[in-house]
Amino acid sequence: MAEGFLTTHVLDTAKGVPAAGMTIDLYRIEGEARTHLATKVTNADGRTDGPILPKEAFATGVYELVFQAGAYLDASGVPMEEPRFLDVVPIRFGISDPESHYHVPLLVSPFGMSTYRGS
Repeated sequence: MAEGFLTTHVLDTAKGVPAAGMTIDLYRIEGEARTHLATKVTNADGRTDGPILPKEAFATGVYELVFQAGAYLDASGVPMEEPRFLDVVPIRFGISDPESHYHVPLLVSPFGMSTYRGS
């Protein structure tokens, strides 16, 4: 059985704070099929209250985290624009090592974002 797991967190780089209250969906991608696995909301530290893909569900493959950045920006008081430059932010990535911890964070501001494989 795999011992790896997937975590994420979100930082609001415009304000220099964790992005609390952002909804994140996780999907598994198999060919053209996209299967919803989990929905989480970030806590006060910008993290989910546990792995978004825990050890018991962890498997190699292609996944997509979908961050609801626009809704977070709306709720955090960023002036509205229509449409927002960043709204729904998908990050598609592969998990190749079933024994590893994969950490896929999002750094976000109203006009930019970045990600990386963290630890």
